Formats: sequence, structure tokens, C-alpha cells
Amino acid sequence: MLKEFREFVLTGNVVDMACGIIIGVAVGTIVSSLVRDVIMPPIGLLLGNVDFSNLFVVLKEGATVGPYPSLADAETAGAVTINYGRFINIIISFIIIALAVFIIVKNVNRLKREQPPAEPTTKECTYCCSTVPINATRCAHCTSQL
Repeated sequence: MLKEFREFVLTGNVVDMACGIIIGVAVGTIVSSLVRDVIMPPIGLLLGNVDFSNLFVVLKEGATVGPYPSLADAETAGAVTINYGRFINIIISFIIIALAVFIIVKNVNRLKREQPPAEPTTKECTYCCSTVPINATRCAHCTSQL
């Protein structure tokens, strides 16, 4: 049983899948940083210095009564909140990741497309059924006119 498990783990598909998951996690953190640190600050600036990660609605006050200047303050006070700003960031991250995966899959599929078959270089003699070059006018085997 240990031998079978080892063979299973060392097959190409499992190793490829593991590499894909590791790369996917790394890309996810990069895209999260891209959205949080590069894309959202200019959008927030255009909308009047809005920090999307701090957009929230208080459903229930915490131990300390609000208003809470930031989401971290609301969480510290124990308030129950709907964090729609974080949700917006996650949606944008998802769209960027989906677009990147789409571009990768599209290019891989383009590379995988079958190439048209090459022009034939030989033909078959109709008299002796031997294979002869396509430009031959006589069969090398039976000397018939082609």
C-alpha cells in the first residue's frame, strides 16, 4: 500500500497539480496586494479620499458605543458589521485573477490547436501499390508510367 501511495504521489498529474496550487496561492497574494495597494487607493482618491477597506455598516454596537472611525476600531469594540468595502476589494481581485486565467487558457489553447497536416511527399503506385516520391513519373519498383 505504501508503494502504491508513493507511485500515486509521484505521478506527473499530482505533482503538476501541487505546483499549480502553489503558484495559484502566490498569484492570489500578488493580486490582493495589487488591488489593495495599487488599484484601490487611486479609486478611493477619485471618490473623495474613500478607503474601501474601511467601508462598513454597523449592525450592532459593540462594548464601546460608536461612531467608529475605522473598521479596526469597530472590530476592537466588538461591533457587528457588514464589511462591504472588503467585499468590493475581493470582487476586484477575483475579476483580475479570472482575467489572467482566461488569458493564460486562451494562449495555451491557441498553442494546442492542431497544425494543418503537411503536404504529402509520397504517393502510391496504382499498379504495384509501392510508395514512390510524389514528383516521380515512373515507379521505381515496377517501372510503370505514373
